[in-house]
Amino acid sequence: MTLQQTPIMSYIDKSTPTDHTIHPIIKNRWSPREFSDTAVEQQHVNQILEAGRWAPSSYNRQPWTIIYGHKGDGVYERIFSCLDEFNQGWAVNAPLLMVAAYKKDDENGNENFHALHDLGAFSMSMSLQAQDLNIAMHQMAGIDFNAARGEFGLPDNYHVATGIAAGYYGGDVSDLNEKLQEQETSERKRKPITRFAFNGNFTNA
Repeated sequence: MTLQQTPIMSYIDKSTPTDHTIHPIIKNRWSPREFSDTAVEQQHVNQILEAGRWAPSSYNRQPWTIIYGHKGDGVYERIFSCLDEFNQGWAVNAPLLMVAAYKKDDENGNENFHALHDLGAFSMSMSLQAQDLNIAMHQMAGIDFNAARGEFGLPDNYHVATGIAAGYYGGDVSDLNEKLQEQETSERKRKPITRFAFNGNFTNA
């Protein structure tokens, strides 16, 4: 099934007010805090990771590392324990949790300035493949980076960048507290292109 053929289902109609036509996979992707309680199939996890595997990276260094756990297994609980209290409050709804890390140096021991960029490309590739499978992915900055690195035995030259909560679109938004319900149902907003793209000199508008 191709990207265009796949229907995107969501329990909330998150309208995306684009100024120009973009692919529906990109337009319909968003980051909910409520998910279906259906377990994510391992085959779908494999497809998501395969999509990340083929993301571009500087000098093909592929500096990314992913730790993942399905709800009910020990790895999930270990990831969950590294999240901050706020994220634990809603991420408990996710049937799949991930830790996303990157190797900070290159093969010569020099700092890889592009590693975080490459992990971002990896994460977006995963997110788009997930969207095609009706799976939402919510990136979380609220994770104890050092605790997660130690918990999973990552060397000192690795940095944990984010946690990720994932699951099939669904669930009941009323399970969230009032403030999060408001965020889940609010209108999507982005800066206009003219604020960040310049056909010439930068303007701090």
